Amino acid sequence: MQPFIQASQPTQLPLFEAFLAQPVLPGLKAKEAPGKATQPELFSELTLRGAPGHCHSLLAPILRELSEEDDNRWLTLIAPPGSLTQAWLRDAGLNRERILLLQPGGNQTALQLACEALRLGRSHTVVSWLGNVNHSIRQQLLRAAATGNAQSLNIRLG
Repeated sequence: MQPFIQASQPTQLPLFEAFLAQPVLPGLKAKEAPGKATQPELFSELTLRGAPGHCHSLLAPILRELSEEDDNRWLTLIAPPGSLTQAWLRDAGLNRERILLLQPGGNQTALQLACEALRLGRSHTVVSWLGNVNHSIRQQLLRAAATGNAQSLNIRLG
């Protein structure tokens, strides 16, 4: 007869405590291991589905963390939904002195504006709301991010 061994279970935190206890976007920030530099992901995507208020509640800590980066460059938001107003940014606790809100104008698309912002390198992260991103669009964003030493985050709201 084999003895029964029970492994101790780690304590489970409630959903939001567990979410807030961890870095919000661990793949988006580069962490250096001793003696070894790592390359951050240049493109990340986040899909949020549900009531707009709930989506905004999940988005707020992510944007807040990005707005407080040690990097002296901007956090740039490209074509955010109309509900992400200056008042919402303030109420969500974001550092508005480090954020650029840009809307495409004229013949310029949100994708073109995002690529330009990434290429220029004046932003550490360019957050865009481009909807579904296919392989071709992803490659454009990756090339632009690599040129500007920036990171691209696309947010899809469902």
